[in-house]
Amino acid sequence: MRVTGTGHASMRIDTAAGSILCDPWVNPAYFASWFPFPDNSLLDWEALGDVDYLYVSHLHRDHFDAAHLKRFVSKDATVLLPAFPTSEMEDELRELGFTKFLKAPNEQVVELDGGLKIMIQALTSPTDGPIGDSSLWVEYDGVRLLNQNDARPTDLSAFAELGHVHAHMLQFSGAIWYPMVYELPQAAKTAFGKQKRDRQFDRTWRYIDDLKADHVFPIAGPPCFLDDELWQFNDIHGDEGNIFPDQSVFLSEYAKVGGTNGVVLLPGSVAEITTSGASTTHPVPVEEFFANKVAHLEEMRERKRPVIEAEKASWRHPEVDVLKEMQRRIEPLLEESIYLAKGVGGPVRFDLVSYDGESVESIVVDFPGKQVRPYADEKVRYRFRTERALIEHLLHIGEVDWVNSLFLSCRFSAARIGQYNEFVYAFFKCLSTERLQYAEGWYDEHERSTDAEDITLGDWVVQRRCPHLKADLTRFGIVEGDQLTCQLHGWRFDLASGRCLTSVGHKVRAHRAGEQQTPAPAGEAAS
Repeated sequence: MRVTGTGHASMRIDTAAGSILCDPWVNPAYFASWFPFPDNSLLDWEALGDVDYLYVSHLHRDHFDAAHLKRFVSKDATVLLPAFPTSEMEDELRELGFTKFLKAPNEQVVELDGGLKIMIQALTSPTDGPIGDSSLWVEYDGVRLLNQNDARPTDLSAFAELGHVHAHMLQFSGAIWYPMVYELPQAAKTAFGKQKRDRQFDRTWRYIDDLKADHVFPIAGPPCFLDDELWQFNDIHGDEGNIFPDQSVFLSEYAKVGGTNGVVLLPGSVAEITTSGASTTHPVPVEEFFANKVAHLEEMRERKRPVIEAEKASWRHPEVDVLKEMQRRIEPLLEESIYLAKGVGGPVRFDLVSYDGESVESIVVDFPGKQVRPYADEKVRYRFRTERALIEHLLHIGEVDWVNSLFLSCRFSAARIGQYNEFVYAFFKCLSTERLQYAEGWYDEHERSTDAEDITLGDWVVQRRCPHLKADLTRFGIVEGDQLTCQLHGWRFDLASGRCLTSVGHKVRAHRAGEQQTPAPAGEAAS
């Protein structure tokens, strides 16, 4: 099995029975804030796109590059389609000209022509995209590969049960706006960033240990930031709180925990994988490339500057009445929302900075009141500040996912009182009736489900599944004193009260080992 690195989470997998192109991303994403690093725009995409199969893991724009898919990927390719709950990905691919689809049943091995086998695990929580994320398992002639990209399954047993894996591709770096955009003292940002960076690596080590593959390939990050306004987010400034470490940092950190089987793929690197080993050739020496990272980034910045400027010039739409258009788009969804609106629990304020960079219009999305209205000087727990032009553009193009457009761009600042609230972001991922109805149904089912199985962690008996997204706490749970941390997403719980310390809701059931659990009062469910 031959794997050609094509940048970020993208790769081309070649076997004698066929070729698969995964997640090709070349054009800047999220308001021209993210670019692939190392640069992959100079590869021979005409040749790379001439494949038998296309696999797109999910609809995030650093995985689903519509312009690139339309121009460079053969429309004779069969799309390996994850079993997502909506048809959104298939619909978008059909609009790009793809007509052949293999809808893979979830976690079921499918044998393609020539003995090539694949299995796709689809994740369907509203936090996964929100319509889904996925991983691809491939086997040919006894060689097995898992492209986990940036999916976060609760465990990898579905893949391990299919046989020993020889190549494991997975995310290790950040892909979020926290904590950089928050209006906090720099010392606090650094401390929170370091915590997040450490959790990212801890989660990666856990996945690697679960699968125990022969070779581990760090992929799906980091992006690089070439706009002068965002340049500080690149991990080149000696900031221990930077959440975007690169592949060379991965190798260094991996070595500290005993890892010796890491393999970096630069764009154009080729790994030949067999059941007995792997050999990799690179277009340039890996150590030399990362030693010159700053120079590479500076050269990319100058080369891509016209691209960024052209994108910026397209964002302003002064003909859009932002308040009226937000009312028209969002108020019907607020009326439909039960779980998300209750979860947000209050107004969310958007401060829109006008073209002059000074005057500000403040608009409130009032979840309890089910309306969008001008800000009325009331107290709000959640506030975002961004350029008016960005919101104009989102409304102009009818964007249904403001999280994976505006928020991932990092072109905003945020403030909140109290804990992180996942329902805020879940709602702004679901600005269409189809998405909202799916999310509401998922939370309805999730809230009604119970988890009766308990486990012992340290001095505590706790429910086995994390209240957040059902991660198995026998694998991801760490107890320190009276606090439980689920390492899959870094969520923390106070065990004495069961209260979630990371976000609103999601109470955990727990009691000290050897103590009798207090029964819930009549008419109330146990926590």
